[in-house]
Amino acid sequence: MLGNQHPYRDREFAGSPPVLDLVHLGLGPDGHTASLVPGYPVLSITDADVALTGNYQGRRRMTLTYPVINRARRIIWVVTGSDKTDALCRLSASDASIPAGRISRESALVLADRASAGQLTAQGKAGG
Repeated sequence: MLGNQHPYRDREFAGSPPVLDLVHLGLGPDGHTASLVPGYPVLSITDADVALTGNYQGRRRMTLTYPVINRARRIIWVVTGSDKTDALCRLSASDASIPAGRISRESALVLADRASAGQLTAQGKAGG
């Protein structure tokens, strides 16, 4: 803390409602992102920016919710691994049946390795 500055003045720095400059997301093989997991009640939260989830992979988690993620100025996805090809195709198609598909694509950039982008690359070559 510098001088009289308080480190938690979020409204002063991020606005009201808060807008994050950057949200960095990954993608799970089941289409989850952050800790927004298929079938979990946290997917329906619209009145909070952060929420607790149920147990996932042996841990209870805290996650950003759709409202705050979708207000971000920029979203960067990093996707790696061949087990993510189906989820990446569904993300690319904005498939709202997976949690990742409900994230705004307006200000998003997807960085994917060859293994995860395999089907997209094959579709691109076949189509043109």
